[in-house]
Amino acid sequence: MKCPVDGETLVMAERNGVEIDYCPACRGVWLDRGELDKIIERQVGETPPPPPRDAPRHDDHDDRSRGKKRRKESFLSELFDF
Repeated sequence: MKCPVDGETLVMAERNGVEIDYCPACRGVWLDRGELDKIIERQVGETPPPPPRDAPRHDDHDDRSRGKKRRKESFLSELFDF
């Protein structure tokens, strides 16, 4: 199958039981019917409960990342780490 954006051949990969098609050139991702639902179901199942309101807050960075913003990792980052 060809990428609808730039015509490159799409590459198929399986991540956590979900088959995705992606373009190595433009990094576009295409999902077949039902695959987005699978991703959403797994994301909802892995969401940790919110911390209690009285819990102290901790910074998500260490000395090596000073000055750089870190993105919060999610289930989707595991799927699309190519």
